[in-house]
Amino acid sequence: MDKYARVFADFRVDELEIYGEGEEGPPGTIRLARVSFGEHALIVIDSPPVHAFDFTPSVSLFVDFDDPPALERAFEQLSEDGKVLMPLGAYGFSQRFGWLSDAFGVSWQLNLP
Repeated sequence: MDKYARVFADFRVDELEIYGEGEEGPPGTIRLARVSFGEHALIVIDSPPVHAFDFTPSVSLFVDFDDPPALERAFEQLSEDGKVLMPLGAYGFSQRFGWLSDAFGVSWQLNLP
């Protein structure tokens, strides 16, 4: 969440529950966090069970920007240690668009409509 707070100036943690000693998850990990930025409201968790799956880019967080430099900065920061799926460019449906998977495997589509 710290990384996303550095990327999005309006990123807020609205509610935060942390696992303590003797609880289901490792102490200090996130049981539940409600976060918001832009027009997005998300729930974030650290899942204690080991799963046989990971994130997929078929589900993305889609963020529209009003400011081209803000889009450029966000794309650069989110793609650090991640994977660029579509580099920033004009693709006909948008004046500036980029798609990436960040260092945590979360897929982002950043757009300048």
